[in-house]
Amino acid sequence: MKILTVGAGPAGLYFAYLAKRQQPGWQIRVVEQNRADSTFGFGVVFSDRALEFLRGDDPATYDLITPQMEIWTDLTVVHRGTPVIIDGIGFAAIGRLKLLQLLQHQLASVGIVPEYEKAIRSERETKAYDLVVAADGINSVVRDWQNFDTSVSRLQNKFAWYGTTKVFDTLTQTFVTNEHGAFNAHHYRHSPRMSTFVVECDPATWQRAGFACMNEADTLKYCERVFASTLGGHRLVSNKSVWRNFPNLRNRRWFVENTVLVGDALRTAHFSIGSGTRLAIEDAIALARALREHSRVSDALPAFESARGPIVEKLVAAADASGAWYERFPEHMRLEPREFAWSYVQRSGRIDPERLRKISPKFVDG
Repeated sequence: MKILTVGAGPAGLYFAYLAKRQQPGWQIRVVEQNRADSTFGFGVVFSDRALEFLRGDDPATYDLITPQMEIWTDLTVVHRGTPVIIDGIGFAAIGRLKLLQLLQHQLASVGIVPEYEKAIRSERETKAYDLVVAADGINSVVRDWQNFDTSVSRLQNKFAWYGTTKVFDTLTQTFVTNEHGAFNAHHYRHSPRMSTFVVECDPATWQRAGFACMNEADTLKYCERVFASTLGGHRLVSNKSVWRNFPNLRNRRWFVENTVLVGDALRTAHFSIGSGTRLAIEDAIALARALREHSRVSDALPAFESARGPIVEKLVAAADASGAWYERFPEHMRLEPREFAWSYVQRSGRIDPERLRKISPKFVDG
């Protein structure tokens, strides 16, 4: 079988590795329009048990990546300068570039080297392949060549993705106000020396602060002033850190003929639940499994969608609920710190009070 994988993010790299590992005779080509070391953002975060889902079928990748991850067991919510610790809500994180490098290493181990700075510019270039895997992200070029019944709706809040040399003990949500309005920072360490620091605000605050007229450097300085206490003298680091509105992307059709979508090309999940990269990797696993279990692509692709659909639907619903809570976070900030933390931890609908009592007894008893 000849397979073209377009995009060398986590979904594309891991799918190509799994497919080649299970069928060494397959011809698999991976093409990426950017450089090998070109990536947006700083760290990626995994909720709950991190990469535990890899341990059974792929212990080699699990053992390669897990020691590189930063792991903690509590979550901290800071409101009105008061930190509230929610025990038992664990996360793990790793630098996005580090994760890509480790997945590139795995892909090289099965004899595949991605073609970087190479663009697939037309559908004609895909005709020689039995399967085309569109792993080229939310702005997928491949997706535009077919009718996947795609829709995109953007949230109202603005966010900008920074890094900082301040290393935080836990994943922390810090909420502050100034003369212009309300701000939130999602921050967590993703290496022993660096943390991710995502700044978010509602559109009214964004307008009053004058961000529309600021360049990237002035925006960074403003955000450093807003979160000066949190940063403790450390600076923010920019990496194409411009304001964005989060895009909720959906496709009613997961595949058309022999072209299939995976990762962010298929759907996005709000970054506040820490599941985007995991969804991408699990897409790769499910697609490789479907191809292993079904000899014909025409049978494998419906099987992939059938297996993944219900799981993705639940996670996306939780992400949408979480994103909706953030859209109104200035209103929630009227609550006292503990009530605010209660509202925050239940925002996705996945944790009710009874479950919270089991996993976070110190927080509940407090």
